[in-house]
Amino acid sequence: MSKVRMIIDTDPGIDDAMAIHYALADPEIELLGLTTVFGNVFVEQATRNALHLLEMGGSDAPVAQGAAAPLGDVLAPPSHNVHGPEGLGDLPAPNPARRAVDTHAADFLAQACRDNPGEVVICAVGPLTNLALALQRSPDIVQHVKKVVIMGGSVYEGGNVTDHAEANIYHDPHAAAQVFAANWPVMMVGLDVTHRITCVAEDFTDLAIASPRIGGFIEQISQFYLDFYRSVGKLNGCGLHDPAAVIACTRPAWFEVESLPLRVVLSGPEAGRTLPDPDADTPLIEICTRVSADAVKAHFLQMYDRWD
Repeated sequence: MSKVRMIIDTDPGIDDAMAIHYALADPEIELLGLTTVFGNVFVEQATRNALHLLEMGGSDAPVAQGAAAPLGDVLAPPSHNVHGPEGLGDLPAPNPARRAVDTHAADFLAQACRDNPGEVVICAVGPLTNLALALQRSPDIVQHVKKVVIMGGSVYEGGNVTDHAEANIYHDPHAAAQVFAANWPVMMVGLDVTHRITCVAEDFTDLAIASPRIGGFIEQISQFYLDFYRSVGKLNGCGLHDPAAVIACTRPAWFEVESLPLRVVLSGPEAGRTLPDPDADTPLIEICTRVSADAVKAHFLQMYDRWD
């Protein structure tokens, strides 16, 4: 089986860290790079964290910094209550040795797809601003990308920032609307499935035993994440949001989908809500509605055996 050539667009973030280290461990993924965006943290923090996570994983994949704010909207505060002040729980700011490339994330995405036509999967696990900018700057990206897989949105589950909106869509609904309207293949891995895939403290303890260095790091930062979920009382444990999207890129059979056009509410109290709109003259989106949760979770946890 040929590897999935992937770029992860990310705002690390605790579950972003899980997703990136999972991608580095999975032998079926060739990570072409990371592009960074505001969201869980400010974009400069996201870039620094992305470089640090790659260094931890022994990867020299490039990092391209992208959007610092949403399209035409006010920047919402970072999710420090969820991910910590530096994005990695209680850990202090890392100091990676490498620096990001000079190319803007939107241009990096377009060029990578142009250089590898029909081969690149963009897995977007933050706000979709970089993807919208790539569409604006390089409309031909839709001809070259293989697929866009998004962690974001919700059709049936409700929101996690407001009653209606999931965080990544909420942070830039205008960008999400552009991404969903573009003529490229999109799969949405949203709260409808990621809330079904949960890990508890004991799972991360097992990771640390199997992989003292990388798994131990994930176990350490997960404590902050689990504390947040306990404080809001929505899940028994934490959802594997971003890892689920990366896993969906290589193992789509574990996810059931409905194909529908989506409309994004752009303003007002329901801003960021993603609604099926059968009458819309826009492409169909593969919306993940069911998941083999036990298989996804077991696979995620087992992959850390490859570290250390």
